[in-house]
Amino acid sequence: MTLSRSDYPLAETQPERIRGKRGLCLTDITLDAVMAGDVTMEDLRITPQALRAQADIARDAGRPTLALNFERAAELVDVPQDFIMQVYELLRPGRARSRAQLLDAAATLRRDYGAGRMAAFVEEAAYAYEDRGLFTYRF
Repeated sequence: MTLSRSDYPLAETQPERIRGKRGLCLTDITLDAVMAGDVTMEDLRITPQALRAQADIARDAGRPTLALNFERAAELVDVPQDFIMQVYELLRPGRARSRAQLLDAAATLRRDYGAGRMAAFVEEAAYAYEDRGLFTYRF
C-alpha cells in the first residue's frame, strides 16, 4: 500500500504499521516492555520498510529527491557499517585514486547487498569525479 503525505508522521498516524526487524510493532515498545527485557536494539533500528514508507510520503509531498534518498537509505540498512564507511571515505573528493575504486565499491553494493540504487549513485560519482579531476590526492 502506497502512503501519502496525510500519513505523516507515521509514528502518530499509523504506529501499528511500523515494525522492527523482529516484528515488534511500534505500539508494543513501552517502558514496561523495555524494563521486562522484551525490547532489544533490533526493535529500535530503522527498517527498509519504514524508509520506503517515508519515501512514499516524500514523493506524494512533491519531494522526489528526498524520496530517492530514503530509497537508497533503505538499501543500506543491512550493509555492514565498516563497508559503508569505506565507501563514504572513497566518495570524499581526493580520497579514491581512480574511477575503478569507486566502480568496484558500486559492484560490491549491487552484487553482495542488492543495493542497486546506491550502486548507481556511486557509479555516477565515479564518472563525475573523473570529469572534474577529483581523483587527485589532496590530503
